[in-house]
Amino acid sequence: MRPFALLTAQSTEDAFRHSAQGARCIGGGTNLIDLMKEDVERPASLLALRGLPWSDIREESGGALLLGATASNAETAKHALVRAHYPMLSAAMLSAASPQIRNMATNGGNLLQRTRCHYFYDTATACNKRAPGSGCSAREGIARQLAILGGSEQCIATHPSDMCVALAALEAVVHVRSQQGAREIAFADFHLLPGTTPEHESSLQPGEVITHIALPAAARGFAAHSTYLKLRERASYAFALVSVAAALELDAQGVVTRARLVLGGVAPRPWRVLEAEALLVGKLPQAESFAQAAERLLQGAQAQGDPAMGSNGFKLPLAQRAVVRALEMAHAGELTNTGEMALQEEQS
Repeated sequence: MRPFALLTAQSTEDAFRHSAQGARCIGGGTNLIDLMKEDVERPASLLALRGLPWSDIREESGGALLLGATASNAETAKHALVRAHYPMLSAAMLSAASPQIRNMATNGGNLLQRTRCHYFYDTATACNKRAPGSGCSAREGIARQLAILGGSEQCIATHPSDMCVALAALEAVVHVRSQQGAREIAFADFHLLPGTTPEHESSLQPGEVITHIALPAAARGFAAHSTYLKLRERASYAFALVSVAAALELDAQGVVTRARLVLGGVAPRPWRVLEAEALLVGKLPQAESFAQAAERLLQGAQAQGDPAMGSNGFKLPLAQRAVVRALEMAHAGELTNTGEMALQEEQS
């Protein structure tokens, strides 16, 4: 690891000043410190934010729920209001990493965590995300964990977060501040596709700091029929090969009035297609409409990588079946395939 300066923000104004001067913000350090150890990230200074007043979780007058950026993933997932009104988010967060990491990782840091593509971590290989213009080793290499949607000639890395998949389905809003003032970013606009500049991963501007994440009151209507389905290599401490956040709102006759459907583990950002959700609205929740929505959500998906070394073509049928299964689970009120067990373990 290269030498660096560790700064501690004494106030919010202090944080904005240091950030404007180029200091990298750090909460729990569960991703950035690992990257520094691997010599992937080389910040000259880190800015610790833990002492700032952004660890709260509170309701606003209009019913939205604000999640502090420096609150831990564990605190957020187990919070009574999150579990009651946004259970899909709780399930997604509890399916991630390990209890120890969830106790350290922060909400703001989760949004900004970087890909787990092994070529990104391996400084001896070409990676446009790590070294712009060097090439993308994954495109002709081992791509088992990588994108089938949203990639480009320059990059096929996936965003690794479980939390972000649920936040995309809930249409969360990211609150940021800087010395220039405050602004709100719709979650759909927060993460960027790689295009020709894969090194730019979010719409966060230089000097801006995430302060809160807002969950809209309208998303509470999905609480009874939502789920987070995560498929991975092993039962714990593994990133998703494919994950699905699915939510339905039903009228008195059982007809779908609203739907949310987001894929994780398959694209550089949580993958949502509004037309896929529209195919569910106005219909009874049945296998035929579920399959149609899955097909539209995956339209344009392509296998990547060298088949002999580890192509990810298996993700196409896996994702199709996962979407249908997740919608079945959401309709039945089955919250998750993993998170409920994790919640019980952490409460015991």
